[in-house]
Amino acid sequence: MAVLQKIRQRSALMIVVIALALFAFIAGDLFNKGNFGTSSKDVGSVNGKDISFEEFRVKVSNVEKSQQGITATAAANRVWEQEVSIALLTSEFEKLGLRVGSKHIMEVLKADQNIGKNPIFLNAAGVFDEAKFKEYFKSNPEQAQFLKDREKDAELNAKYQIYNNLIKAGLYTTESEGKLKYEMEANKVNFAYVAGFYSTIKDSNVKVSDDEIVAFMKKNEKKYKADETREVEYVLIEDKASPEDEAEVKAKINGLLSGSVVYNQATSKNDTLPGFRSATNIVEFVNSNSDLPYDSTYVAKKDLPAVDADKLYNLAPGAIYGPYMFGKYYCISKSMGRKVGVNAKASHILISYEGTQVPNKKEKRTKEEAKAKAESILAQVNANPDSFMMLAFTASDDSSSQQGGDLGFFGPNQMVKPFNDFVFGSSIGKVGLVETDFGFHIIKVTDKQDGIRLATIAQKIEASEATSDKVFTQATQFEIDASEKDFAKTAAAMKLTVAAPVTVKVMDEAFGPLGNHRNIVSWVFEDATKLGDVKRFEVANLGHVIAKVKKVNAEGLMAVDLVRSYVEPILKNKKKAELIKAKMSGTSLEAIAKATGSAVQQATDVTMENPVLTGGVGQEPKVVGNAFALAAGKLSAPIEGNTGVYVVKNNSTFKAPALTSHAAYVSKLKAQSAGDVNRVLPTLKDNAKIEDNRKQFNY
Repeated sequence: MAVLQKIRQRSALMIVVIALALFAFIAGDLFNKGNFGTSSKDVGSVNGKDISFEEFRVKVSNVEKSQQGITATAAANRVWEQEVSIALLTSEFEKLGLRVGSKHIMEVLKADQNIGKNPIFLNAAGVFDEAKFKEYFKSNPEQAQFLKDREKDAELNAKYQIYNNLIKAGLYTTESEGKLKYEMEANKVNFAYVAGFYSTIKDSNVKVSDDEIVAFMKKNEKKYKADETREVEYVLIEDKASPEDEAEVKAKINGLLSGSVVYNQATSKNDTLPGFRSATNIVEFVNSNSDLPYDSTYVAKKDLPAVDADKLYNLAPGAIYGPYMFGKYYCISKSMGRKVGVNAKASHILISYEGTQVPNKKEKRTKEEAKAKAESILAQVNANPDSFMMLAFTASDDSSSQQGGDLGFFGPNQMVKPFNDFVFGSSIGKVGLVETDFGFHIIKVTDKQDGIRLATIAQKIEASEATSDKVFTQATQFEIDASEKDFAKTAAAMKLTVAAPVTVKVMDEAFGPLGNHRNIVSWVFEDATKLGDVKRFEVANLGHVIAKVKKVNAEGLMAVDLVRSYVEPILKNKKKAELIKAKMSGTSLEAIAKATGSAVQQATDVTMENPVLTGGVGQEPKVVGNAFALAAGKLSAPIEGNTGVYVVKNNSTFKAPALTSHAAYVSKLKAQSAGDVNRVLPTLKDNAKIEDNRKQFNY
């Protein structure tokens, strides 16, 4: 049973679907997250095929259980992608009439190492035994559902393997394509041209309206398709310490330096308590008065707070420094003494051998051969110490070879014991040979750092109850006022800053720069939440976020303001092109250059494979293509390119000699198209009718 439990937890078969893993799920108990806020039974549909919410949430629950730390929303997003992919691919399998037999399914099951390598199913020779596998489930009928689920997953996986192979088999490159590739690389054209660059016309001289941007997007709807989104503006009122709170903590820290007198109720007398300066039990004093416990380790200067490192490091034993700030703490520190060599720096050359757990051995060798080589290298280093770095580059099996063997600074016991003992037991400059489980190390101790032990009392600077009450009152008042008045003006009147708007989708977890705040996103998309609504959210360790729904973007085309920076230059260049073409009059390049105020330029030995015009112009494939198409001496019509409008005249075209075979170029194209199979699933999604109802449910 323990073995089966392990399989249940860890052996979900991975169905690799192009760039997406389709996870197999084990049926489990339904989980209940309270009121799901809807009577709908379906979480969505793919091409008319419904995805049951009940089944969906079981799978979400299983992902949450198997993926430690994953949030419910992230699990729901993952399962949704998987369900959509499975639905689309299953439909394709059905159209093709794909079928798989029991042998194929068994091969897929065996490929899962938690099944194929499971000791309970192996024979005496350590090989998977199908008979033992079947016998196990025959002898344990209560596990029948488990096997049924696994076989169902394996069948889907097997069909995908066939489907994937069919697609790959349908991808081929012809000899003609190879020939075209060769000609694009080898044919060359020389031409003269006149360019009217778009940059010669000021952007302010051409206007692009919102309607024109929308019309452009409608011609390219798939590219500019957008999910439903909300734009939210917000004010963050941090629940942080006030200057008065900081002063109070600082005064409290200062008060610990000297002794204090307190009334003892038991004796009815005043007791004089020692301060930090005179305390005899420093450890107890620190632990009684600090928000951070006493740390007995010796610390190198580089690990001390940067601003105060010099003063702290140079404290005499028993001396006190502070108060000083370290992050969100006010601190006072007393020196408890110094220690030599708390950190060490070393370089090494590792010579490993067969059997050691070293991944990138430079050569195969026995332990005896490795020892002999290490001793030889040690002799070379002793004879010529300056050769250490080069020998590490060329001979070491460790990744540190790229740094000449340098391991940087490290503390005691960070390295394996023999290595650690040599480094911390040797002086700077010492070179020696040490054996560890990784092999033989030629070690050079290159530096050491002294350290200081500090007894530090640190008290956190945080908002007092009074301050938090003031912040709460302010946040609540702002929420009330902003619900009735202009959001920005209300913020300005209260000397608050309105943050840059955040755009969120229905299944987002992150709320802009504030990070994971799913509760804000959920509120924004609730049916009851309308445009202009305002709500306050109390955020742990941060303060209060007062959010306002600024804009509602329905599913469809992207919002104009989101695409303007990309689309507007395209449309402006179109308009600039018409203005430039109107100037390009004349029957020769010289006349056109004069009319446009430009010069005749020359392009030499340009290919279609690399259609670059020099002089900082860049890629202009349409211009180069037109030049190839022209007869020698002929002039083109104006050509709208990437950077301007061009008129070209073909000077000469060089055609590469014919080849008897274009196999090398066919191979190039095959390599370039090897990833085309990855485009199948995204294409299926683009062409599918997908209805997503997830926003109706809580996760």
